[in-house]
Amino acid sequence: MKISYVIPVYHNEGSIAQTRESIATLFDGPLANYEYEIIFVNDGSKDGSLSEMQRVASADPNVRLINFTRNFGQIAAIIAGYRDATGDAVINMSADLQDPADLTVEMIQKWREGAEVVIGHRSDRDDSISANVFSKLAYGALRISNPNIPEGGFDFVLMGRRALELFLSYKGRNRFFQGDILWAGMPTVFLPYARKRRTVGKSQYNFGKKLKLFYDFLLDGSYLPIRMMSLSGVVCSFIGAVYAVVVVIERVLGNAPFTGWAPIMVVILLVGGALMFMLSIIGEYLWRILDEIKAKPLYVIKDSRGCEDD
Repeated sequence: MKISYVIPVYHNEGSIAQTRESIATLFDGPLANYEYEIIFVNDGSKDGSLSEMQRVASADPNVRLINFTRNFGQIAAIIAGYRDATGDAVINMSADLQDPADLTVEMIQKWREGAEVVIGHRSDRDDSISANVFSKLAYGALRISNPNIPEGGFDFVLMGRRALELFLSYKGRNRFFQGDILWAGMPTVFLPYARKRRTVGKSQYNFGKKLKLFYDFLLDGSYLPIRMMSLSGVVCSFIGAVYAVVVVIERVLGNAPFTGWAPIMVVILLVGGALMFMLSIIGEYLWRILDEIKAKPLYVIKDSRGCEDD
């Protein structure tokens, strides 16, 4: 049987060789009865990552390489690797040495026992305070409508061939990766692990990319935004109706509890702000619909090595 490792790369020149070594060592030991391939996907790196991948691929026939024309994003890189993978099971992991390669031994064992999806989820993460706070807030919001997503999220996953083919059949450019994997309800096992602190290079996920990722998660994988808009409309209508009744009663009784422009302006600003927020959510949905209608490819491959597109 064959195991494919898909590894998206973006400015990881200092850890590529170590990542390959950490995987290859397993197949000289506990996974010696399996064949394997490692597919590095260069997502438009501008450092020496491409040269390092080419060097590693030249020395190891089990290593293959896909090179994008520019940066298309982590999800696009993972999907490109998935489409080219030939293994009976496919594992995607990061190239920054934060995901422990030795956990894949247990992941493969769970797959052989019948699990179609095996997820390594972060029970603990040795990251910066800001990264931890963002993760807790983002995944906390997602878990309201997606309770199956483990706290802290995941992107270290094994999928059997059946689950992989189903995942690749999904359409969409702005995808909720975790939600798409869990949506089908395939037999799934969760394996907790402590995510290591990054010691080589630095994260390329700036605030803008994190915000885009959060929007993808929230708008593609959750009904929460639309439900919030509906609920807000009901609540505002109810408050408005109650307030109108109070004003009429007070007027009939000869009282004038609210005078001047100040109360009116407060109400206008609150309602206007809420409407602008709702319009921005609708705008996000409309832009995503337009993006889908354009039907541009998810990525463009410049060249590859050892892959089907050669």
